[in-house]
Amino acid sequence: MKRLHIHIGVESLDESIRFYSALFGADPVKTKVDYAKWMLDEPRINLAISTRVSNGLDHLGLQVDEDGELEELRNRLKQADMAVYGEGETVCCYARSDKS
Repeated sequence: MKRLHIHIGVESLDESIRFYSALFGADPVKTKVDYAKWMLDEPRINLAISTRVSNGLDHLGLQVDEDGELEELRNRLKQADMAVYGEGETVCCYARSDKS
């Protein structure tokens, strides 16, 4: 199962939580002092916001649930002549993950 991941730096976490909660009609599934995350099915997105990065888009990604899906995406990127750098086990947005 694939999901788009977007991490956005915001100036005010409280204001941004109110805005995105109203926009999506849902509260964040995870909050920290400097961070909030929504896992939405419509649209299929993992949206993270935080005050620990510069304002604006910090990073984009594709999130998968299964190792096989990750390997499939890596192979597709290679077939599209994209350089793929495997970061391996790392932490992204307060979550442990295997990243490329």
